[in-house]
Amino acid sequence: MHQAFHGGTGGNHFFLGTGDDAYWNDGKGNPTVPTVAIANPNPVSGTVNQYTVDGNFSECANASQPGVGPIVSYLNSLPYAAEPNCQPQHYYMLNNINPGYLPNGALAGGNNLPPQTVKTIGDALIAKNISWAYYGGAYNDAVILSNEAVAANPTNPNLSAAAVADPAHALGVAYCQICNPFQYATSIMANPNVRAAHIQDTANLISAIKNTNLPAVSFGKPDGLLDGHPQSSKIDLFEAYVQNVLDALEANPKLKAETAVIITWDEAGGYWDSGYIQSLDFFGDGPRIPFLILSPWSTGGKIYHNYGDHVSILKFIERNWNLKPLTTRSRDNLPNPTYANGNKYVPTNSPAISDLFDAFDFSNAVNIPYTE
Repeated sequence: MHQAFHGGTGGNHFFLGTGDDAYWNDGKGNPTVPTVAIANPNPVSGTVNQYTVDGNFSECANASQPGVGPIVSYLNSLPYAAEPNCQPQHYYMLNNINPGYLPNGALAGGNNLPPQTVKTIGDALIAKNISWAYYGGAYNDAVILSNEAVAANPTNPNLSAAAVADPAHALGVAYCQICNPFQYATSIMANPNVRAAHIQDTANLISAIKNTNLPAVSFGKPDGLLDGHPQSSKIDLFEAYVQNVLDALEANPKLKAETAVIITWDEAGGYWDSGYIQSLDFFGDGPRIPFLILSPWSTGGKIYHNYGDHVSILKFIERNWNLKPLTTRSRDNLPNPTYANGNKYVPTNSPAISDLFDAFDFSNAVNIPYTE
């Protein structure tokens, strides 16, 4: 399993929700030139490891732009058809940048990424009346801080300043805005009813499990104190978050019998890995990441060898609920891998990513599903 994006948290989560990358626009989906830094990864004269501009965006359809040509040339040299998948005059996100909406649905303004019209898996599920929710750690506190920040300074709301003024809800700054792919989307955030129904707090996730009203598709993301990132958390705190979710599910055998839990990380964190990486387009794939699938149909200590990335989760959702790929350019259009005997890690039909269905054995549940 691989991170979908050769970059940080924001891009990888955006791919998790859309199978695509975000781009700078006028707030209505029409591409425009960013008002923040455009990347120039060429080294500063006299150095080998210092970017000329460590920027946030790249016009990757233009091979004359800094750093673009070598990547496009590399993709063209591969023995399979890997297209950059960059539209002309689009400046795509490379580095982390906050969404154009605050957690309460207000426009963030400033140098935040403008609101996005890229179709999300949430939009596809809503269209088919399939229940879903994104559960973010400390989201409730983040909404309160957002309300206070907007009231204090409508044109430039500052959640950190609001947290100083309201210590009781200061945990809201630990809510990860760039981790929520749906917080970028106008279709989700600009509609109060849609936002309230589908963007919720971790506390709601535990309650939904206990009360057997968990949505068909649920995304759970811990806050910055529990997410295992070394600068703000520890691995055992992330493990405790996961254990809390699993304990709630264990206490509800009926729900557990029909639930698959996928546990993964947003990116590899820079750790070196010699595993095969399949170049899919300008944006990735990236390095391998940990990935666990827990369900009555995937137990027994099996190792899953097929090739996938974050967008494999979208493909799984789409296949399980009979949905089409999100757009004509999203990575969920890629086929499932074929492979030679003895080498499942390397697809023979690249570019290709798994939909994860072959990780399950639906004909032979190790744990007998719950029956009344």
